[in-house]
Amino acid sequence: MRLVKITLMGLGFLVAASPAVAQENDQFDTLLRGGRVLDGTGNPWFRADVGLKNGFIVAIGDLASTGADRVIDVEGRYVVPGFIDLHSHADDGLDAPGVEGSEGARRRAAPNLVSQGVTTVVVNQDGRSPWPIVDQRARLEDRGHGPNAALMIGHNTIRELALGEDYRRFATPAEVQQMAGMVEQGMAEGAFGLSAGLEYVPGRWSETSELYPLVEAAGAGGGIYIVHERSSGMTPMWFWPSQDDPGPPTMIQTILEDIDIAERTGVTTVATHIKARGSDFWGAGTVLADLIERARSRGIPIWADQYPYNTTGSDGGTVLLPRWLFENMSPSPNSTISDFGAVLEAALNDAGRGEQVRQDVAHEISRRGGPENLVIMDHPDPEKIGRTVAELAAEWDAYPVEVAIRLQLEGDRSRPGGARVRGFSLSELDVESFSGETWLVTASDAGIALPSDGPVHARFYGTFPRKIKRYAMDLGVLSVESAVRSMTTLPAQVLGLKDRGMIREGFIADVTVLDLDELQDNATFFEPHQYASGVDLVFVNGELVVDEGELTYALPGVILTPEDARTQAGRTGS
Repeated sequence: MRLVKITLMGLGFLVAASPAVAQENDQFDTLLRGGRVLDGTGNPWFRADVGLKNGFIVAIGDLASTGADRVIDVEGRYVVPGFIDLHSHADDGLDAPGVEGSEGARRRAAPNLVSQGVTTVVVNQDGRSPWPIVDQRARLEDRGHGPNAALMIGHNTIRELALGEDYRRFATPAEVQQMAGMVEQGMAEGAFGLSAGLEYVPGRWSETSELYPLVEAAGAGGGIYIVHERSSGMTPMWFWPSQDDPGPPTMIQTILEDIDIAERTGVTTVATHIKARGSDFWGAGTVLADLIERARSRGIPIWADQYPYNTTGSDGGTVLLPRWLFENMSPSPNSTISDFGAVLEAALNDAGRGEQVRQDVAHEISRRGGPENLVIMDHPDPEKIGRTVAELAAEWDAYPVEVAIRLQLEGDRSRPGGARVRGFSLSELDVESFSGETWLVTASDAGIALPSDGPVHARFYGTFPRKIKRYAMDLGVLSVESAVRSMTTLPAQVLGLKDRGMIREGFIADVTVLDLDELQDNATFFEPHQYASGVDLVFVNGELVVDEGELTYALPGVILTPEDARTQAGRTGS
């Protein structure tokens, strides 16, 4: 065995070389020379060369005596593990049809994700998945895709299959058993666990006891449980005070349910895109974090993930008027409304219905962050774009509820709400509070986008650079090392991956190279289709998908399974 020297914080250490390093004449496919290695564990960087061969990291250290097909000077830049996106909606994009060079193939390359340094996505989130999993897996493997992918089983999907159209009730024991069998099937077909969307149809009618055996079935197959909350604030998004009975679940009750399931089953559970939504719920982030911290201190396997923004996906097309207004006033279920302003006027002319509308508009304004945090993104009058509901209320000497009504009546009457509005419904203080937690995984909650697509959330392009740049480098909420850990070794630990998420010999070459001096998320909510800066190189399974800042549109990704996680560890590329 030969020893090689690694420099760590200016000090030299001798470590045992892998068999690949011991052979001086070995030729690497790629040699990253002179970089600062942030290995993903949260430890400080050390200076080392990194050799890649046959899709693996085969050597780390002083590799000056070994040749390579390509040598890349990365001095001054940071070599980090490829980012693992624990909550991704890339599944539709990965499944896009099209031959090489087509728009579909470019979409499958996931340019907005790999350009952030993402090398693995976990898809089929919020309880929705194709069925059966084996068919989805076969399509993805046949077509090819840029990042690696791990597939989840959707609870809403299998619940709908088991209960049919009669889903507004608790499941029977026989139906629960049927769903558990489907989870077992999905796990055998290569899924990584169960995802739930308990705020959505039909999962919102499930009770906790329905979920125990389903989560246990996922865990028995080596899987995990990722759950979209029943509510992210004081009330779920389906709740309207004029229509629904009081007392729906809060986000606190949601986290308590997640903890209960994790404790009862012993299965790794992720409270996904954790948040404290609505101006009437701001500050609750500390309560939610404390619940998780106390549960973890008792040995309960509960985690959470977060995107580093103070506005959500559903905030992007906010309609301040209640949905029931247009549903109830539509002539028939299959008809369309050509003049939403007329529907609103009819409701306002009825004193009782008008009061219900105003009550629900006030509720919607509050849960979207308040009038000062509601921004007009699109309106027939260009002078209104970029202004807030609060600013219009001051100009018009009107209450915010009346501003929402006027936007419909004086705006685009052919669209509900009359304008496109984005609410910033989360408190930046809560976002910062979550960001520094050691059990908090960074994830995008984003799909695949091309620049030709319509409006998307800025997280589609900026999540991972933003976490490092804004919350670590600028605000100091956590260290750069900890931020990198939150998107590499931490999600790998949650998933049980033994050969990804770290810069280590024998690990698969999912590697990202960052220039921290240039790192910046450039996507804004008015111009979201902006690639990040400072993500210079991204390797997926040893193949470049970003080469010195340029997209290659390569499709080297593979489908990961729990079985792979158990059996791939310790392989080398020599």
